[in-house]
Amino acid sequence: MNEHLTVEQYIAMQPSFAWKRRLLRAFFRWLCFTFMWKVTVSGTENVPDAGPTMLIMNHISSIDPFLAIGALDKRFVIPMTKIENLNNPFLAPFIRAWGAYSIRRGEVDRKALLNSIELIKSGQLVLIAPEGTRTPTGLTQPKDGMTYVATKANAVIVPMGVSAGAIDWKEKLKKLQRAAIHIHFGRPFRFKTDGRPRIPRDEMAKMTDEAMYQLALALPNPELRGIYSDLNKATTQYIELL
Repeated sequence: MNEHLTVEQYIAMQPSFAWKRRLLRAFFRWLCFTFMWKVTVSGTENVPDAGPTMLIMNHISSIDPFLAIGALDKRFVIPMTKIENLNNPFLAPFIRAWGAYSIRRGEVDRKALLNSIELIKSGQLVLIAPEGTRTPTGLTQPKDGMTYVATKANAVIVPMGVSAGAIDWKEKLKKLQRAAIHIHFGRPFRFKTDGRPRIPRDEMAKMTDEAMYQLALALPNPELRGIYSDLNKATTQYIELL
């Protein structure tokens, strides 16, 4: 996404990315899913065919967004990327062609939040890593951005679990081996807001924890659940399972 575009301009441009996304997804699957990694996918029926949707994933590797993009046939996944990647000579052309949008890490990036909200409201499928950074050793404390965006956009949320095989894919490739990676889409849910425009911070924190337990349930490897390993603590007071 061009940093000079307004949110309204960016939303209006979405149809123009469709043919590029279709070609890039096909090429990416052919190159990476066939030759670089051995990828299996389950639970795609849990992803709605249309409508305001958010994917939340465990972020364990640099390839996670590419896995999400390639895993789904029925919809295009729109990821956000750290703004530094727009200066990466390898990644930047792909990011711009796909129409991903940037986020400034280490601060509250209001434009990135607004992009996320408006994209979802317009019926797009947006990918968010709740922790805001890679956590290859297991789930850690998330940030509030995911819950804020989802409640403002009234999004259906689908947890996407990435297996541990994504962590050491580079080492495997150096040995001319393909990393075995499994992606699982868990049960969709929505936050219970009761129509309120603002959610108290303490309640939002509880919503976030309940969402993270749903993500933990979707993980192919239990050891990646981190601080959400005790599934007996999973509750549904603030979420509606769909």
